[in-house]
Amino acid sequence: MSELFARIEPVADELGEIFAAHGHQLALVGGPVRDLLLGRPGIDLDLTTDARPEQVLEIVRDWADATWTIGIEFGTVGARKGGWHLEITTYRSESYDPKSRKPDVAYGDTLDGDLARRDFAVNAMAIRLPGHEFVDPHGGLRDLAHRVLRTPGTPEQSFGDDPLRMLRAARFAAQLGFTVDPAAVAAMRDMAERIEIVSAERIQAELDKLICAPQPRAGLTLLVDTGLAAHVLPELPKLRLEIDEHHRHKDVYEHTLIVLEQAIAQETAGPDRVLRWAALLHDVGKPKTRRNEPGGRVSFHHHEVVGAQMAKKRLSELRFPKDVVADVARLVELHLRFHGYGEGEWTDSAVRRYVRDAGPLLERLHKLTRADCTTRNRRKAALLSSTYDRLEERIARLAEEEEIARIRPELDGNEIQEILGIPPGPLVGKAYKFLMDIRMDEGLIGKEAAVARLLEWARDHG
Repeated sequence: MSELFARIEPVADELGEIFAAHGHQLALVGGPVRDLLLGRPGIDLDLTTDARPEQVLEIVRDWADATWTIGIEFGTVGARKGGWHLEITTYRSESYDPKSRKPDVAYGDTLDGDLARRDFAVNAMAIRLPGHEFVDPHGGLRDLAHRVLRTPGTPEQSFGDDPLRMLRAARFAAQLGFTVDPAAVAAMRDMAERIEIVSAERIQAELDKLICAPQPRAGLTLLVDTGLAAHVLPELPKLRLEIDEHHRHKDVYEHTLIVLEQAIAQETAGPDRVLRWAALLHDVGKPKTRRNEPGGRVSFHHHEVVGAQMAKKRLSELRFPKDVVADVARLVELHLRFHGYGEGEWTDSAVRRYVRDAGPLLERLHKLTRADCTTRNRRKAALLSSTYDRLEERIARLAEEEEIARIRPELDGNEIQEILGIPPGPLVGKAYKFLMDIRMDEGLIGKEAAVARLLEWARDHG
């Protein structure tokens, strides 16, 4: 433990001595202890104390580089010291009233009592400061060795105290690769509807951490299998469409998980939350658009349009930032665009429009489109890949020739107003769109020709 603890020892022991000098206990607790034992220490330190929040604030005020009190109503004081971020929380227990979205917090007086209220035994270990005494009353070290998530008390009591812990189980399964104790899984099934009392913001935070984890499939599968997904992400279990006896279409749920994994495999700079959410939601419109066609075929016409609307609605209800909502919905809407151009007979106009419509999402669209190929037919997969290779080559060539990402009409809004003798308004926008269509379809035609085409358009429109 001493070797693992060496990096954080200076700041942790210094603060422990300050608390002791004020007559209070302090311990490193929860995730940081677990991660130390797993050999993956971070810069966030969770600490717990018998001091009340106002006392904590007084103790650390002169020591810390900065403090904040955003969570003080729940017993937590935040602080920064050098490169370390600390959250110091008073010993506590918390539970939910059956009809409340906010926990009732009661302060405690002992470290053991505080550990007993924590979500899982692997998070219920502590190191007293400054003495480094290791405290593990619930067998967290054993569970860590067996890579299992088990609640300190009964799972019914733990999940009843805070239903969000059921989502945390799925998140830790995705983050750490741990399995969840069968008793906890059973409780998650029985208590799934309790998650509805938890605020959308807290649910969003857990789902976002899950989707950005190293193994999101494990967490998502657990959510679907326990019925939790039906309450927090109902579009996902609905992808489990009945497959016809002739297997004329894929298992959309399994296909989605594979697409997610194939999108992740293309990441080069850490988790891309927009790409991952788009991969997860790209086919959510299929259940609503499924049609049985003659000859036993199944179709999903316009599922990308319906899916984009559904993705926007779900992510908005989960209180995701507006830019994330817009980007994910746009990728869902565009994910089939490539397949609308056959086997590579792309005109320059089509390439320009593809780039223009994708805008700053183009690289993500490349990755999503490639990830969406899950066929086991090697010949078909190779053909799709080479066709997309050719498209990317075309995009690169046109981009070099035309600076395609910055394409504009050859007349701007002011020139349109002057030529047509009209004031600012919707008519200028319509004329601008007309000229943009010419630019996309025909390339550069010269200002003189653009003016002539604009005047012709104006005559046709009165």
